[in-house]
Amino acid sequence: MKNLVIVDLGSNSVRMAINSITDEGTFREIRRVKEDSRISEGMGRERLLRPQAINRTIEALHRFKAIYEEYPRIEVRGITTAAVRMARNQKDFLKRVQRETGIKLEVLSGDDEAYYDYLGVINSLEVKDCLVLDTGGASCELIDVHNGKARNMISIPIGAVSLSERFHLSNVIRGDNLFSAEMFVNKQLRDVWWIMDAFNKPVVLLGGANRTLARINRCRQKIARVNNIHGYRLKTEAINRTFRSLITRNLENRKKIAGLETARADIIVGGVLPLVMLLQMIDSDRVIFSESGVREGIISEYINQHVKGVNL
Repeated sequence: MKNLVIVDLGSNSVRMAINSITDEGTFREIRRVKEDSRISEGMGRERLLRPQAINRTIEALHRFKAIYEEYPRIEVRGITTAAVRMARNQKDFLKRVQRETGIKLEVLSGDDEAYYDYLGVINSLEVKDCLVLDTGGASCELIDVHNGKARNMISIPIGAVSLSERFHLSNVIRGDNLFSAEMFVNKQLRDVWWIMDAFNKPVVLLGGANRTLARINRCRQKIARVNNIHGYRLKTEAINRTFRSLITRNLENRKKIAGLETARADIIVGGVLPLVMLLQMIDSDRVIFSESGVREGIISEYINQHVKGVNL
């Protein structure tokens, strides 16, 4: 038995999951921790990780390390995604992280991120034909799944933090800013040549903004286990109603919405916008939420390679 520690540094938050993996190839999550370090904050068009965001992130990684070092037989895998992938000072940041925390972060390519999302979804949800959307802080991954196989996948450089900062969607939503953001997202999606292959397919949702969307609606429906979102389904009409509710409120009023973390209230409009535009574009009538994504995809790959001796 081994304890596989996955440290996942996203553009908005950093997460750690400790999974106990048996010799038979099963796994069980025994600890999960998340902090909103927002490494992508203030990057702008210069694409530079800022000192304050770097310091916040390294402090969080130190706290994670103190936790996972209490466990026996650990193997640590550190990954990072869009913000660090795009950063011009990426190498300096990675060296500093390894020097100060001992964690060697692997920068996933957009294709890697999309592939692990696909593995996480296909091994945990009974869905054969869908379009997977993972909305992060600085990127969105899209995977067209047909008969259980990933037919096409892509990572596009739009996300909750980057859209909110670029189009001023954090507080009061002005019509001209929202319109500009919609046109920008629309163009990004239409540039995906295969996007209409997913016409009418359900959309499987991953990422912090989409999880928040699920919690808001579960609160409205008075469902007791608000955080139990895996497999939860919503109609497109409910998504659109929620989005209208978000864009008509300022930041302070948004923070009062049940199910919405206050730390995410300033980026939730930018986080939900890609989904709203995508549902309209492919005329999809429903979404399915998944708690399994990149981390679970990595676990599946690890078990197949190190326990079962199979290469995916």
